[in-house]
Amino acid sequence: MKKSLLLATLFLLLSSNTFAKNISIDVGPAINKQAPAIKVINTERQNASIEKLSKNNGLIILFFRSADWCPYCKKHLIELNEHAKQFTQLGYGLAAISYDSADILQSFAVQQSISYPLLSDQKVQTMHAYNIVNTQYVQGDDHYGIPYPGVVVIDKTGKVMHKHFFKGYKKRVKFSALYQQLKVANK
Repeated sequence: MKKSLLLATLFLLLSSNTFAKNISIDVGPAINKQAPAIKVINTERQNASIEKLSKNNGLIILFFRSADWCPYCKKHLIELNEHAKQFTQLGYGLAAISYDSADILQSFAVQQSISYPLLSDQKVQTMHAYNIVNTQYVQGDDHYGIPYPGVVVIDKTGKVMHKHFFKGYKKRVKFSALYQQLKVANK
């Protein structure tokens, strides 16, 4: 009995430690504050802005590591594409931002029939403005400029109404849960 209790306690401690590594971290712009401007280009090398991308209720921005080398990001981008119609029907524009070049993003968008804009922040200006640059990499590293993966939802007035970021690269926002949350918020 004591051995089973000890094993159960040990399992709970190990499980909670693993879970703790995958909880949301406090980075990114402040909730209920004006969202920082984005300084990015789309796959046609045109400047994009929050105002141009937003719809009636605002904008959902997915920040991701790479559509070139990150399998978790690729999967997440495809998942967002599967939910895109639901979000646009709620009145939100969609966009996804990484440090990838416009060419890499264009290639991925065409291959996967992505229906929303993929935006390039190669100068890392937007990642810095949003305070989400992954600190694991320093300037000069190949992966410098990647963000912590996450989502920012900007309301129709330009304020941040929701954010969710993760330290690890495997844990991601569930779009079905985000949809339900926004659906309730817009009633």
